Amino acid sequence: MVTNLVPDVRNPDCPTRLVLDRIGDRWTSLVVLHLAEGPMRFTRLRAAIGGIAPKVLTQTLRTMERDGLLSRTVHAEVPPRVDYELTRLGQSLRAPIQAITDWAEQHVEEVVHARAAYDSARDG
Repeated sequence: MVTNLVPDVRNPDCPTRLVLDRIGDRWTSLVVLHLAEGPMRFTRLRAAIGGIAPKVLTQTLRTMERDGLLSRTVHAEVPPRVDYELTRLGQSLRAPIQAITDWAEQHVEEVVHARAAYDSARDG
């Protein structure tokens, strides 16, 4: 366990960077956005996200569970049912991720145009 930690993301040895890596992961924000609607089973979550391989979703969910962002509940049924749900810590990510999502949706056209202009200028 880390004790006497002074968070400083600019320090290359600070574990804060691990947290930023998790939040900045391609799939984590989408998992948070979908689980914000409530618990979901793996198959429904995968379909909702779209374009994610089962292995990658499994790895993402395990890492998020390890980081305390979500919980995994196995129900004693046949076949077994597993639900994924945001923890209190995971819920606290909803607002920052929603803010970034809102920004992305608001500025997507500008980014697409900037990319096209950049690519066009480089291709001559």
